Amino acid sequence: MQSSRTVDIPTDVLDALRKFRFANAKSTTAISVKIVKADLAMKVDEEFEDQSIEEIAEELPENAPRYVLICHELKHKDGRISWPLILINWAPSGSPMELMTLHASALNYFQQKAEVAKVLEVRDGAEGLTTQAVDERLLAN
Repeated sequence: MQSSRTVDIPTDVLDALRKFRFANAKSTTAISVKIVKADLAMKVDEEFEDQSIEEIAEELPENAPRYVLICHELKHKDGRISWPLILINWAPSGSPMELMTLHASALNYFQQKAEVAKVLEVRDGAEGLTTQAVDERLLAN
C-alpha cells in the first residue's frame, strides 16, 4: 500500500514525530519537516525549543513549503491551559509549483501519520504565523 504514496515518510522521521508528540514540553516547541524532491521522501528539517511562534516563523524558509508541528501553550477563556499539538501547513506563495504540488499531495498522509487533528494553513509567510493568529484560530473552534 505504501507504494501508492507520492511521498514516503521514512522511519527516522516517524520516530522523530512520535518523540515530539510524547515530549513533555513546558514551552513552545516545534519540528519542521520538508520534502526532498530528489528522493520523494520527507526529512526532519529543524527542531525548535523554547522559542516563540514568531521566532519559529522567522526561521522558516520564504520560498519552500514545510510541515511544522507546534506544541504551544493555549490559555482558554475560562482560565484553563492546554498544550495542543498543531500542524502548520507552511506554504509560502513564492514556493516553486512542483514543490507545492508534492507538498499538497502529501499533506493528508503526513497529518494522519503525525496524528494531528488541527491544521492551520499559512501562505503569507512569517506575518501569517503569530501567537495571536494561532490562538484566535484555535479558540474559534
